[in-house]
Amino acid sequence: MPKGTLFLIPVPLAENSADKVLTNYHSDLINNISVYIVENEKTARFWLKNMGLKLPQSELLIHVYGKHSEKVDMRSYFIELEAGKDVGLMSEAGCPAVADPGSDIVAEAHRRGIKVVPMVGPSSIILALMASGFNGQSFTFHGYLPIDKAQRSKRIKELENSALRHRQTQIFIETPFRNNQMLDDILKTCGTRTRVCVACNITGVDEQIISQPVEQWRKQKVDFHKKPAIFLISE
Repeated sequence: MPKGTLFLIPVPLAENSADKVLTNYHSDLINNISVYIVENEKTARFWLKNMGLKLPQSELLIHVYGKHSEKVDMRSYFIELEAGKDVGLMSEAGCPAVADPGSDIVAEAHRRGIKVVPMVGPSSIILALMASGFNGQSFTFHGYLPIDKAQRSKRIKELENSALRHRQTQIFIETPFRNNQMLDDILKTCGTRTRVCVACNITGVDEQIISQPVEQWRKQKVDFHKKPAIFLISE
């Protein structure tokens, strides 16, 4: 029996943005799939409805692979795929398997000889890089920086040095309630000519993308508290 296909289904980054970032094919696909592997079931059900799901949600079979499911046997995620059913993999926001534990699911699918199909959709990392005006030929995503203030400042300085030495854009994120502290640390640590971009609530109605040298950042006060944001540093 042929195996099913694992579709990597992007999720909108902001409410009421599905029509801006997804295609009709996404809607057609989710209405032909009844099995999903998701990071968070509540979030996934919300976005499926937002993305145009017409199937009754009671008919969906949802496997959760998030941070509270580390001890789940990996084989349980692949029962339907091995039986020939197509399955959708979803993150909480943006593209699955990018800065997302879904990459483990994708790796296992390849090991099992299961076809993997990535679908077009929004990635806050790539959208932020596009809008920053920074080097898009050479860039690195670092995920979260250290929480400890001294270690975080040290890491920011290392990233700045990499940006200056290699002309490589440095990209990272922070928990939304620590965004303002992160920006403060960047402005205290980096040189005045170092360029910094903060891309906040990308694709949302209140999207805000500011890209300028540190010396200009220091002249204004911007509040990014509790808003999803991407930080970028460049030479």
